[in-house]
Amino acid sequence: MDVQELAPGLWRWTTPHPDWREDADWEADVSSVYLETAGHVVLIDPLVPTDDESRERFLHHLDADVERAGKPVAVLVTVYWHERSAAELAKRYGGEIWASEGTAAELQAPARVFSPGDVLPGGVIAVDALRRFETIYWLPEHRALVTGDVLLGDAEQGVRVCPDSWLPDGASPAEFRLALQALLDLPVELILPAHGAPVRDDAHAVLRRALDPQAVP
Repeated sequence: MDVQELAPGLWRWTTPHPDWREDADWEADVSSVYLETAGHVVLIDPLVPTDDESRERFLHHLDADVERAGKPVAVLVTVYWHERSAAELAKRYGGEIWASEGTAAELQAPARVFSPGDVLPGGVIAVDALRRFETIYWLPEHRALVTGDVLLGDAEQGVRVCPDSWLPDGASPAEFRLALQALLDLPVELILPAHGAPVRDDAHAVLRRALDPQAVP
């Protein structure tokens, strides 16, 4: 497990996903986000480590942070297969799970439903990822995008659009990138993909390159 402070009140941790297999088309380590704001503690796609030692250490520190903050806990899920430890942590801290309507219908635990454009706990804004009930979260205070699977990290410490096979049926890769270019209206300075490293340098330019329809092979 690796924990990284990105800014005051904004942390990211990575841990191996228990369902990962060597033939998977995604990396073994996946990331989760801790956001502390004036009114809430927000956990995005949280995954508690599964090995006993790391699990105990992680929960000890998270318990301490939540107790210190003394604020309501909200658990945000980008897409239903990222449910991960959402139910466990919502129950542990007496919080609520939040998800899009389509994702909420697929979760094991009940969730508060939101629509694209809604302002969620912590001032987080829900942005439609345009695929399979997925949501991108915009963190205005940190000018950060938190993505599930629609944008993935790449080998150059940047981001790339998910593989064409993951796109909605009938979606052209170029048209899909063009539709996502609404993200470029945001003053993005940080990108936090669920799979891959954070993008901290020239994040807006990195995003523009990833969404360029002309770059599709």
